[in-house]
Amino acid sequence: MDRAAETALARQLLSGTTGAFDRFVQHFRSKIFNYSWLMCGQREDAEEVAQETLLRVFERFAELRDPERVRPWVFRIAKNACLTKRRRSLFAPSANEEISLDSLMPARNGEGGAMKLEIADWSHVPEDQAMRSQMQREMRRAIGELPEIYRAVILLRDVEELTTGETAQILDVTEDVVKTRLHRARLAVRKDLDARLRGVLVEAK
Repeated sequence: MDRAAETALARQLLSGTTGAFDRFVQHFRSKIFNYSWLMCGQREDAEEVAQETLLRVFERFAELRDPERVRPWVFRIAKNACLTKRRRSLFAPSANEEISLDSLMPARNGEGGAMKLEIADWSHVPEDQAMRSQMQREMRRAIGELPEIYRAVILLRDVEELTTGETAQILDVTEDVVKTRLHRARLAVRKDLDARLRGVLVEAK
């Protein structure tokens, strides 16, 4: 369902259209669950966060002033529910851990040499379902291992396809902060997946 369809569904829900409630839950529940699982780190916590988020959404749906912004509105509620859940968890890591940009870049090629980030050629990965599933699991793992402040940005921007401005509003940071964290998150995931992919290509030969 694209943003236009979500907007239409939000308007239907606001107007009390029969069946809109069930369609809304069907569409957003899995999205909220996947976001919460990676942010909270525990499946059980994600299930509770998804239920709590949907409950709060419907309790407050009349407060939605702009149906076109229903997706960022829902994810702001999900973010707050997830933060509340994580504060009660003994396993929640620090949300302020920063990734050093230097640590993501390769060493120079000799003294004064050029710095180049070489990425394995993904076109050589076998196109079977098992391999695609494996790469999806690796992507999920790589995102899940990011510090929370980076994980939140890459999930909202690259997975949920929210704009930089929407992401900044959800996370209560500036757009420049979103851009910086997204850049570092993408580099970290790319570096992680590249190392994994090189091993996959070796095994596939």
